[in-house]
Amino acid sequence: MLDGAVKDAPESPAVRDSAGRWSYRQLARHSVAFAAWLRRQGLRPGDRVLIQLPACREFAAMVFGVSRAGAVLVPLDPMTKAFQLRMIVADAEPAIVITAVPWASILRSIASVLVHEVDHVWAEVEDLCSSDPEVEQYENCPSDPAVLIYTSGSTGTPKAVVCPHRQIVFSCCALTSVLGYRSADVVFCRFPLSWDYGLYKLIMTCCARCEIVLAGGGTDLTLLSRMSETGTTVVPIVPSFAAMILRLAKREAGRLPRIRMFSNTGAALSPAMIQELSERFRGARVVRQYGQTEAKRITVMPPDEHNERLGSVGRALPGTEVWISDAAGNPLPAGRVGEIVVSGPHVMAGYWRNPEATRTVFRRDGRTGRVQLHTGDYGSLDEDGYLYFEGRRDEVFKRKGVRMSTTEIEQAAMDVAGVEAAAVVPPAEHHDLAIFAETALSASRVLKELADRLEPAKVPASCHVVDELPRTPNGKHARDEMAMLLKRSNG
Repeated sequence: MLDGAVKDAPESPAVRDSAGRWSYRQLARHSVAFAAWLRRQGLRPGDRVLIQLPACREFAAMVFGVSRAGAVLVPLDPMTKAFQLRMIVADAEPAIVITAVPWASILRSIASVLVHEVDHVWAEVEDLCSSDPEVEQYENCPSDPAVLIYTSGSTGTPKAVVCPHRQIVFSCCALTSVLGYRSADVVFCRFPLSWDYGLYKLIMTCCARCEIVLAGGGTDLTLLSRMSETGTTVVPIVPSFAAMILRLAKREAGRLPRIRMFSNTGAALSPAMIQELSERFRGARVVRQYGQTEAKRITVMPPDEHNERLGSVGRALPGTEVWISDAAGNPLPAGRVGEIVVSGPHVMAGYWRNPEATRTVFRRDGRTGRVQLHTGDYGSLDEDGYLYFEGRRDEVFKRKGVRMSTTEIEQAAMDVAGVEAAAVVPPAEHHDLAIFAETALSASRVLKELADRLEPAKVPASCHVVDELPRTPNGKHARDEMAMLLKRSNG
């Protein structure tokens, strides 16, 4: 995919970070040199290469270089904790580990192979790049694993989704087409390349022959000026990042970048936030999406329908299928809530070295032979095939005999003027239903406003006003951390 971009647009800008910018030709040259470096280390096709770095041009080149060498990329966020690293290294068994100085000592105490510091590696790669090395590009089979993306489930134990070349290529090409990426676009990526949201954006820009700005290291206060400076046109967001952008935009009225599209994932945006983003950024389209690493993206609201069906997260990607299933596995009619089930060329190959979890989630239909992804998420379809997301498995629950989800309560909270962000913690043994909110309002005022918007059973028993919600490295709500805070506060 990178070589295709080089053939079509060799001198077009490909990737930019705080230190500089590469064209597609330069990105490709560095990826070839990195593949040559890997071969010199004795890397064999199928070996795993674990890379723990912030998003940068070097990391981008490594993504493609690992593929050229026929190896499997294991990208990790620098924020990954030591106890998680220990489990991941034992599970992935990497042949090569590359990281930066701050994390090298931790990985050296865990990994049984040599840990390479990126500065030393890249000095050698630059030497190879200047000598224009000859490297035989490995011909990957479409079913070969390209990337292992580690996710932590409700148990906290990391497990890796096996992402083959075929599924990655299909997903990236389909998304580029549905979202309408253009060669003139500049995609501002705030997310790490260890998260599929960031990694796929890098590959999608190759499909569109456009530019990606890797902006994870910048300060929050300069975000909008950085977008203006780079000519940003597309911004991938999650709700917490969207809230930050809006806070900054209120201070920068009249000097905002010309964004044509925001694409959201991670959790639902409130209708009020969607409207404000569109109004403040001169009619920018705010595209709602739903997905899981296990199938990358499952539904997308067409950009030209961004103001329609505001409760929906869109339609299935072309060439894929989404339906709703009851507990017995039977399809449900339009309007009925059940488990979201998916099939198509984007469904990944299962979990790495975890056959039990694979059988549970990736089920093969005995009649058709198709692999069906049972997401564990709940939702419904309307008569036209648009999906309405209700909540994830651990976010849908009953209270006082009423079925509800964290999503609907959080959306009600975001409808309250003055609430910047909100996260709901479902009831458990040590606490009742609770909500955490970033707001200048009092806790009692938030609860009163919620009582005006929700059925009585859905109004939280308590509200906790915080300066900032606890979040995971990927910007999602850290509900486990909030549940622990509740448990401690309740003795």
